[in-house]
Amino acid sequence: MGDASDGPVAHHVAHPGDQAGPAPAPAGTAVLAAVAHRDGVREQPRSPYRTMPDAERSALWRRRLHEAEAGLTRYLVTRGDELHLTDWFALQSEIFADLPEPTAPSAAWQRVFFRGQALMERFLVARYGEEVLPAWAASNAEVHRDVEPDHGGGAADPIRRIARQAELYGSDYEFDDDAPPSAEHAALTITHCAIWDYREQARRSGVRITLASPCTYCTEALSANIRAKGHRPAHRLRSGPTGHGCRWEATAPTAPATATTDHHREP
Repeated sequence: MGDASDGPVAHHVAHPGDQAGPAPAPAGTAVLAAVAHRDGVREQPRSPYRTMPDAERSALWRRRLHEAEAGLTRYLVTRGDELHLTDWFALQSEIFADLPEPTAPSAAWQRVFFRGQALMERFLVARYGEEVLPAWAASNAEVHRDVEPDHGGGAADPIRRIARQAELYGSDYEFDDDAPPSAEHAALTITHCAIWDYREQARRSGVRITLASPCTYCTEALSANIRAKGHRPAHRLRSGPTGHGCRWEATAPTAPATATTDHHREP
């Protein structure tokens, strides 16, 4: 989940992709004042990973950084001799500078991921343009396929990974009550994407945002990850009273395709 920017990095966000700036606010804060209320009380989102232990959050930030950096290495190899190795080595040194202890709080590893994601996005866009982001996402997904454990849930596995990433950002999300995740089909709706909150916070702080929308990279990355695990992805972008969001589906290759199509934005 993702976007890049200049300046000291505290934040993939995206990123699905991610950008620099101050750390995002805790889950469920600000910007949600417009959420529908019932009897004057805001309905609580169904976000099952709210209790994810801090050590698990740290591990997921580290895995995401590994997928992105190793994926970028793979992608650059495919470009042959176009790369100046000194530039690449300098980028790697920035990505892995001042690493925290393995037992450090997840916020410390979050900052490392945000910095690395921002640096990598800026590195690619500055040299090759935004058009190479899908190829980078596909390369990252090849790494994801090998390092993300198979939990035996079929189509539910990649959707649950998306839910856990949404939890890292403090987004509001929910699974369908009438169709819980299964091996054949799984769906998740992010009702409020906190990545957008972070972007606006960073923008107001004077941070230059590289990508016009975090969805530019994030949708490519999540779709590629679902495909890498052998399932068909589909998504819809959403915007409304609860802010920006999206709906994701993964379908087993032998199951009928859903009506959802990529790159459709709901009102």
